[in-house]
Amino acid sequence: MDIKLINIGFGNIVAANRIIAIISPESAPVKRIIQEARDKGLLIDATYGRRTRAVIVTDSAHVILSSVQPETVANRLSSSEANGEDEE
Repeated sequence: MDIKLINIGFGNIVAANRIIAIISPESAPVKRIIQEARDKGLLIDATYGRRTRAVIVTDSAHVILSSVQPETVANRLSSSEANGEDEE
């Protein structure tokens, strides 16, 4: 089993196969998801004090905040998957 890692900014890395969703933090439902994760101790803040631009939801119910745009994270995920297919 090959583990793919995605850079989510400032040297922080997430396992690509654990990502369920990459979403924008502006809507009220996403803000509720963030607050619920904070209350349960499942929130990981990887913004280094900067503005949250992407919210990453994992299969373990962890919620990760990133200051990188969701499109950028998705592109990194896509390019990582494409590179993995080329290696096989």
